[in-house]
Amino acid sequence: MSLDVFRGMTIAAMILVNNAGDWGHVYGPLEHAEWNGWTPTDLIFPFFLFIVGVAMVLSFEARKARGATRMALLRHALLRAAIIFALGLFLEGYPFHLRTMRLPGVLQRIAVVYLVASLTVLYCGRRLRSAIAAAILLGYWALLKLVPVPGYGAGVLTMDGSLAGYVDRTLLYNHLWVAHRFDPEGLVSTLPAVASCLLGVFAGEWIREKSGFSLIRGLLVGAVIGLGLGRLWGLWFPINKNLWTSSYVLFTTGFALALLALCYWTVDVRGWRKWAQPFVWYGVNPLAIYCLATLLGVLSVNHSLGGRRVKDIVYGGLYAHLTPDPYFNSMLYGLSYVLLFLVVAWLLDRKRIFIKV
Repeated sequence: MSLDVFRGMTIAAMILVNNAGDWGHVYGPLEHAEWNGWTPTDLIFPFFLFIVGVAMVLSFEARKARGATRMALLRHALLRAAIIFALGLFLEGYPFHLRTMRLPGVLQRIAVVYLVASLTVLYCGRRLRSAIAAAILLGYWALLKLVPVPGYGAGVLTMDGSLAGYVDRTLLYNHLWVAHRFDPEGLVSTLPAVASCLLGVFAGEWIREKSGFSLIRGLLVGAVIGLGLGRLWGLWFPINKNLWTSSYVLFTTGFALALLALCYWTVDVRGWRKWAQPFVWYGVNPLAIYCLATLLGVLSVNHSLGGRRVKDIVYGGLYAHLTPDPYFNSMLYGLSYVLLFLVVAWLLDRKRIFIKV
């Protein structure tokens, strides 16, 4: 249950930070770091990839116990990745301007990472997976530090000067988040995102083998190591969500391990479950809730009534004048999304509807 709680907390946080009422007035912790460094918002996406890795281990083992073959698991992973990728393209592309629509995105990255991690779990042993994760983190560091970028040289970790930005501009010039410049879910930076998921796989294997305080102790030791190594590596390779640096992978994994340990202790060991039930509702239908919330946000921005965007009508007519503080009003708008989709998640759970891919 603690994994569902952690996943539900992550989805709720995603919805909150993605739906500010006024992007000119957002509390600092609810925004991404401008470049180097981190905020609580920068923890959310790597948390989800970490959870994907944990859940993958538990799901594959359960399917194997029911007689699923490795080929059947691979076919399922391929189909699931394709559907998630297609959903991401739809949400990023609507309304569809094919010449300029963004091709990378959150769901697209999740799909690619899930597929690559699934292949390693299905066809590689634990030692080889560890070597792959280490090679990804060290190799990505070497790529960004040593490979020269035309016009900038090697080791320039800026939006325009980084190898990640250069590759994205070269291959996806007209289809990026920041037009013609950069995408935080770009091609090269998806490589270390795979490592975030693989570290979740290792945590899932630990969870499968341990229980009680032995499990908690292992998760907390991992948390201290991840946080410490991430901060240390960050002295030479800055913690940066946009570039998904190797130090960022270790640092955010450390946080994820600590929060998972806390959820496990409170929910599964101590049995304190009432407070967590709303997050369970979110956590058992994460993809459906995320897609519905994102779609509503997209529709509210891209559709108008009487010449005004739907979002502007709702926010300007209600939320913008609730209090004298525009930052608080902007956050209330996002919290309304969280509460609205909490009701949706509750209804799905009450009807025993679990939308899985």
